[in-house]
Amino acid sequence: MPFFRLPRQPVFPHPDLAEPDGLLAAGGDLSEARLLHAYRQGIFPWYSRGEPILWWSPDPRMVLFPEELHLSRRMQRVIRSETFQARTDTAFAEVIEACAHIPRRKERGTWIVRDMQKAYTALHQAGWAHSVEAWQDGLLAGGLYGVSTGRAFFGESMFSRCSNASKFALYALVQICLGRGIRFIDCQFHTEHLARCGAREISRGEYLQRLEESQREEALPGLWTGLPEEPATKRKNGI
Repeated sequence: MPFFRLPRQPVFPHPDLAEPDGLLAAGGDLSEARLLHAYRQGIFPWYSRGEPILWWSPDPRMVLFPEELHLSRRMQRVIRSETFQARTDTAFAEVIEACAHIPRRKERGTWIVRDMQKAYTALHQAGWAHSVEAWQDGLLAGGLYGVSTGRAFFGESMFSRCSNASKFALYALVQICLGRGIRFIDCQFHTEHLARCGAREISRGEYLQRLEESQREEALPGLWTGLPEEPATKRKNGI
């Protein structure tokens, strides 16, 4: 299968050269410079234990535009009930550990191997990777993590320890994106769960164009603190 072997330098072939399944390259490392360069070009790592680092750029690409978030009536009631409290960047290590180890339906094992956890924790400490957390009665009930550069958020994984916790974390992320001017949330591959939340597929070409536009606006790294007091999505859904 023809794909590219990466050199030591943090460079990548153009995403249009990816295989039909989205596989673009193998090798390299998970350094801060390479990871940021990858995300800014529409590329991300995804591999399993015992494999080389594999780099992907799928076509089509699953994306959630914050203003298109869909909240079911049940989820609106959960938000109104204040069952969960949202926090950001207070438990990144616990979030990525939970994403790696909490079982998911139809999935065996994890792609969030130990080296991936170390790399994204380092990105978090550098201010590029963030966690959005759903807390209940002082305990971490669910959450998600990803990377943000420019005006884009690249979602990596989410988890729930109880019903609706990860959905609430996604809702909280959307409020952050609306408040910070983040244009889209990259969801990578299609899932029915994300589709029900309003995410949709766009072509790689459209994605790369939107990505390039989002990276023209500088967003300095640093911890995310605080949430918008009156989120636009709340008003839109009448919550």
